[in-house]
Amino acid sequence: MTQLVELDARRRVALGRLGNPEHSRYLVTEHPDGTLMFTPAVVMSAHEAALLRHPELVAQIEADQADPSQAAPSAARRPRTGQSPASSA
Repeated sequence: MTQLVELDARRRVALGRLGNPEHSRYLVTEHPDGTLMFTPAVVMSAHEAALLRHPELVAQIEADQADPSQAAPSAARRPRTGQSPASSA
């Protein structure tokens, strides 16, 4: 679909009903001919980006989410040896 949009005096444009309403951030690329290409973007933390560079960890997380009964319990939630859950807080 092609629609004409106009810039206001401050060179802004209202996208209105254009695009997917779930997308609120875009990377904009300007081509040599002046074409602007809007690519939906997301922001993530440096830790998340580092995790995504390790596909084996992502696969393990996805497997744990698919079958939580197979995931190892978090050490932070396990009572220490010889203590009851109430006394480990």
